[in-house]
Amino acid sequence: MSAAPLLETRRLVIRRGDRITLDALDLQVPAGCVYALLGGNGAGKTTALNALLGFVTAASGQALVDGIDASRDPHAARARIAYLPENVALYPYLSGIENLRYFCTLSGLRLSLDSARALLRAAGLPREALARRVGGYSKGMRQKVGLAIARARQARAMLLDEPTSGLDPSAANEFARGVLAARDEGLAILMATHDLFNALQVADRIGILRDGRLVAELQARDVAHDELERIYLRHARAADEVSP
Repeated sequence: MSAAPLLETRRLVIRRGDRITLDALDLQVPAGCVYALLGGNGAGKTTALNALLGFVTAASGQALVDGIDASRDPHAARARIAYLPENVALYPYLSGIENLRYFCTLSGLRLSLDSARALLRAAGLPREALARRVGGYSKGMRQKVGLAIARARQARAMLLDEPTSGLDPSAANEFARGVLAARDEGLAILMATHDLFNALQVADRIGILRDGRLVAELQARDVAHDELERIYLRHARAADEVSP
């Protein structure tokens, strides 16, 4: 990667008690790149995101957001990140537009009605759903509101934690289009996921975590789905063999 990374970990070690949850993790995500981080439960994917958000402190090494050490200045690091969790917490009695404008207000942003509509439509939310209460939305529609909220913050980087979990193939495909639109606008995007198909659909680069270690790194354009599945399962079986 020739561009300077907006998201970067340098020999990052995270400990939880006596256990190492990230072990000398090195990864880089420049502007205009989607990096998919694959791995099973407990592999360290969410821990990597939390380190960049400054929610966990590095035992050694660094988690950097636009050059800012997230352990030393978590507020400045988070100010440059848009974060989309697996389950987006929205107010069910407010509409999609109202939720978007409310969360922008909490971040100190004033968003016009037209801008809110445009962001939600760009995220893939149907026009007829914009003014409906979120309580009647599917999970896929809620994720699209979350994506619009993330993009409204005009952050330089985005973290996605299992964003397509529980979505049907159509909803996952629509969500992928929104992620690619954000990438094409120049965001650096790090996505933790179990979804191999979605990883190949949106990622430029793919890393596989096992027991907190980056055990494989691939260019998405160079690997087919069946090959990625074989590589992923090989590492998963290796982890099972060494487990007590």
